Amino acid sequence: MASRSGGGSGAARDRSAYQFEIYLNGLAGTVPRMPTDLTRLEAVATERLGPGPVGYVAGSAGNGRTERANRAALDRWRIVPRMLRDVSTRDLAVEVLGTTLSAPLALAPVGVLSIVHPDAELAAARAAAAQGVPYILSSVSSTPMEQVAAAMGDAERWFQLYWGKDREVTRSFLRRAKASGFSALFVTLDTPLLSWRPRDLDQAYLPFLRGVGTANYFGDPAFLAGLAKPVDEDRDAAVLHFVGMFADPGKTWADLAFLREHWDGPIVLKGVLHPDDARQAADAGMDGVVVSNHGGRQVNGAIGSLDALPGVVAAVGDRLDVLFDSGIRTGDDVFKALALGARAVLLGRPYAYGLGLDGQAGVEHVIRTLLSEFDLTLALAGHTRAAGLTPQALSRAD
Repeated sequence: MASRSGGGSGAARDRSAYQFEIYLNGLAGTVPRMPTDLTRLEAVATERLGPGPVGYVAGSAGNGRTERANRAALDRWRIVPRMLRDVSTRDLAVEVLGTTLSAPLALAPVGVLSIVHPDAELAAARAAAAQGVPYILSSVSSTPMEQVAAAMGDAERWFQLYWGKDREVTRSFLRRAKASGFSALFVTLDTPLLSWRPRDLDQAYLPFLRGVGTANYFGDPAFLAGLAKPVDEDRDAAVLHFVGMFADPGKTWADLAFLREHWDGPIVLKGVLHPDDARQAADAGMDGVVVSNHGGRQVNGAIGSLDALPGVVAAVGDRLDVLFDSGIRTGDDVFKALALGARAVLLGRPYAYGLGLDGQAGVEHVIRTLLSEFDLTLALAGHTRAAGLTPQALSRAD
């Protein structure tokens, strides 16, 4: 599979130049509209956005123990810089799913983005396209997949599937995604049920019950065929139909054959944490896995994603593309995930905060900040290739 626009060699785009752009703008009295320390974004978003939307994006399962475990797992590793190596030229390019990406980053599927900004997924998708990183569109987007695809032109885009009970709706989604130019399918496995999320419960806030995040469903012919009346005549019935078919806790590994039958491109399973599950994914003919605990949003007390990564890489790294998410906030986080075997990382909450604070420009700022910091970390640690990092670049702190 050839790379689309925005791909190609990472050496073609000097990601570290963003810092000098910021400094030069400072000569004219202009400072960044958003923090350049991405770990501060949640606090800024909390000040400026409503408690319901912020809680939905920032919230986790239970008391947040798994989200904290993600950060602890990343913090347990330390980079060991090497000196007097020629790092004048770096290459951030990586191969993922047969495609050359200009950097080891994609925007993770985050649903219902209209709750943080009216431009929603369109702004995020345009930002990803402008910065040459893939965008993964959530099934529960606020914008139909066809509109998002049109906004991206020929830029790399992948589609995330929440695998519900209705096979006809699933078939329809896959047909529409393929027709819209989404080249890979990411199937989220870790949400067969909605977890206990106190921040949402305390606000009694679930966007789907208000018909938000249902755009792909309410415009889908197979979904509409299951309604007694059109959506605009009985919206409550449409919402209840969506809620009833959205999740399916009865799915098993055998059901993957259905997806392979109806999708002829790469299939990546998102939410894999155990090596045996990764092996089953490989045995089922999948093309990749995302080591992820849904950012701590599903199982409270679960293993930190980075703690799970080495075992999954050892089990299937020679058979599948192993990607990583859950907890990525800084350039050194990216470095650590790649050094422990991930091909690339997915970024979630930070770009959602960037969107809420400054629309497309905010998302672009987040992407540019993360990749600039990663590029500088790569160089200052004595390395020149994102694809060449190994565990020898790290030391475990505990």
